Amino acid sequence: MKAIVTVVGKDSKGIVAGVAGKLAELDLNIDDISQTVLDEYFTMMALVSSGDSKDFTLLRSDLEAFGKTLNVKINIQSAAIFDAMHNL
Repeated sequence: MKAIVTVVGKDSKGIVAGVAGKLAELDLNIDDISQTVLDEYFTMMALVSSGDSKDFTLLRSDLEAFGKTLNVKINIQSAAIFDAMHNL
């Protein structure tokens, strides 16, 4: 399973560490990651994977709830969606 995780919010200390820890807790590996701060806003995109099949509804719910503790918006989408868009 491959997925894209996005994180957006006001910049503050510990966002990358917190998100990376939560992804590890969910048994997701970070294959690639990019982050930047635009003015005062933090943005991050990560390609994550797992050898196991995952329930995206549960992952999305867990990450959205965790994002609230960091005051950021976290989203996860199947990488297959992006692959399909490029094959149209």
